[in-house]
Amino acid sequence: MTEPETTSGHTRPRVLVVEDVDLNRELLEQLLEDTYDVRSAADGEAALAEARAWRPHVVLLDLSLPKLDGWAVARLIRNDRELASMRVVALTAHAMCGERETALAAGCDAYLTKPVDEATLLEVVRRAVEAAR
Repeated sequence: MTEPETTSGHTRPRVLVVEDVDLNRELLEQLLEDTYDVRSAADGEAALAEARAWRPHVVLLDLSLPKLDGWAVARLIRNDRELASMRVVALTAHAMCGERETALAAGCDAYLTKPVDEATLLEVVRRAVEAAR
């Protein structure tokens, strides 16, 4: 697979945004697109298909998704030898006690709650990209 190149000749890290709410997905894409190659998916099944086809460095994953929830997506990524090196960052409205631990146990590498601070999001994604490379 040929990786996209920036004008300087370096490849840009790939981030897959998985979010079922159109406005949220578009906002996340806009925040990330200046630094990363970004693709998106609106449900868990599409997320897995895109992850397998595109091999992103980071999957920014909503946990409440149609067709296949984010917890299942995280577990499937972790249990797939070809996908396991991807970093998975949960970005969710699930902020109840124990939710973070459940997401981490499912295979997420980081956990952020909505609404998320832009600087925090960008820093967590940057660290996740570094870990994936």
